Amino acid sequence: MDIAIALRAFVRTVERGSLTAAARDLDVSQPAVTKHLRNLERHVGARLLERSSRRVRPTPQGQELYEASRESLATIDAALEGVRRNMGAIEGNLRLHAPSCLGAKHLHPIVMEFQRLHPAATIDLVLENRDVDLVYENFDLAVKYGRPSNQELIIRRLGLIRRILVAAPSLLETTGPIDTPERLSEVAIISTAAVLASRDVLALRRKDGENVDVPVRSILRTNSAEVIAATLIRGHAAGPVQQLLVNEDLAEGKLVRILPDYEVRPTEAFLTYPSVRFMRPVVRAFTDFAIPALRAIEGIDQAGAS
Repeated sequence: MDIAIALRAFVRTVERGSLTAAARDLDVSQPAVTKHLRNLERHVGARLLERSSRRVRPTPQGQELYEASRESLATIDAALEGVRRNMGAIEGNLRLHAPSCLGAKHLHPIVMEFQRLHPAATIDLVLENRDVDLVYENFDLAVKYGRPSNQELIIRRLGLIRRILVAAPSLLETTGPIDTPERLSEVAIISTAAVLASRDVLALRRKDGENVDVPVRSILRTNSAEVIAATLIRGHAAGPVQQLLVNEDLAEGKLVRILPDYEVRPTEAFLTYPSVRFMRPVVRAFTDFAIPALRAIEGIDQAGAS
């Protein structure tokens, strides 16, 4: 029995909770994973996994072995990658998760430039608006909105995602200038549910720090920043939007900023990765490359980033 291969199969099975998922991650058949696990249990003389119809879970002995093996395998992988790095090689696969709006418009070009500079690297870029478990879902890095609660993650603060108030020129031709917060009560509003917690009130903050709650008429709340931007451009409504999503639209005159002395509460953005002793060279190289590029995006306030 190859103990290293068996331990890799065991660790991935625990993290994924599924023999099928572990086999897919390791690019082997499910029977091969089953065989490795059976040989490993025979080798240690203890049952390591409890199997049910829905999920595979470690026994107490299995949990102890998992924690030790995960760290050991990470150290071995990092050492092997370190040898390659010393030879100047940035290679291997990088799995990256990010919110769709930031990823499609800004992170995607950064990823492609990194890949151009390091052609031996491959990237899985997953864009969706949900929180992910980096270890369970086998991601190397994730951009997250809001400070992660998982204390086992290493976080690098990118800055504050600014939200500004905008409208299409066609809407303003109909409504007239929106030059006071009270005027927002007279037009249709669109936003995310996170920003517009109540359909009836939009919380604004003036540059001098004063908070202003404005009664509004919300016609649509959605979790899609792309839908919000498209609705705003068509002139169906006014509302708050992440500035980084509409920089080009503002420059081209498709949208105009309204109430520039007011903004909606911004969101902190972080680049996160699992807390392991060593980072693979491709992950470290991408982190060093991406963080300055992300912080340079217009609409991300870098105050406090480190």
